[in-house]
Parts: sequence; structure tokens; C-alpha cells
Amino acid sequence: MSDYWTPAHQAVEHEDAETLARLLADGSDPDEAFSNMTLLTHAIDVEGDGSLQSRQPLTVHTTAVLLAFGADPELADPDGRTPMDMANHYGHDPAVKLLRAHISGRAAGNK
Repeated sequence: MSDYWTPAHQAVEHEDAETLARLLADGSDPDEAFSNMTLLTHAIDVEGDGSLQSRQPLTVHTTAVLLAFGADPELADPDGRTPMDMANHYGHDPAVKLLRAHISGRAAGNK
């Protein structure tokens, strides 16, 4: 990835849910794609990779903020990875559960 991020991707990279929520509330696109990731695939990647590197429990803060602000839980990134693909790759069960809830909620809303 590039050394330069959009403000929303910068917040995701640093797992700064507060700044991310403020940016989204101010109009940033929750489905923004930058380089090879959407904000949601980026968030799940950072949470999963951070947990592996730190050996700390998985977090789901930035994923939850993005979903709360309307990020599409099924939108693939430019490389074709969906948020669920990314969550399964890391064994990120909290993200899998959140994604399933949002996907089933969207399906119920379309009926």
C-alpha cells in the first residue's frame, strides 16, 4: 500500500474509531476504496493482522463503526476480496458475526 492514506483510511489504519466516526458523520463515504482495499476490508485486515502481531484479542471497533455508518458488508475490494473473505482469512469471528447480522438485516429489509 501507499504511504499516503485518505483521512478515513488513516483512521482505520490506526484503529481510531472516534476519528473514523467523526469523518463518516461529516460525509466521508463508508464504501470508499483506496489502493486495493475498501474501508471495511481494510478495517478487518488491520484488526486481524494487529491481533496476530500483538497476540492480543481481536477487536472489532472500526468494523462496527463502518457498518453503523452504512458500509456495504458485501462490497468486494478492488482485488475481489469481500469483507467476509477477509474476516474468514483471519479467523475474525467477531467481524464474521457482525457481517452476518448486517447482511441478514439488509436481506430482511429488501423483502
